Amino acid sequence: MRYLMIQKPSDTHPDEKLFAEMGAFIEELTVAGVLLATGGLEPGGVLLSSVGDEITVTDGPFAEAKEAAAGFALVEVGSKEEAIELARRFRKIVGDGESTIQQVFG
Repeated sequence: MRYLMIQKPSDTHPDEKLFAEMGAFIEELTVAGVLLATGGLEPGGVLLSSVGDEITVTDGPFAEAKEAAAGFALVEVGSKEEAIELARRFRKIVGDGESTIQQVFG
């Protein structure tokens, strides 16, 4: 099963310790074949909304930027519980903040 783990923006500023711990975590998941992709996301983005045949395109940043995604990891694990455990480990490394996990279908 594949899961998309999304990190929301936080006020935490990374330091050398965080970079080292995150690097080790990413290396562990990569060697285990669990990590499929990871990356940070620009804070602005573009919003597309549609009503009927009309599509509106709006450039960010948006007022609710704290609700946006700041980064992601795509993992392949055997269960939802495994994805939650990986997210717990991630949260312990990065500290206060929020992440979401969603199963990827297909």
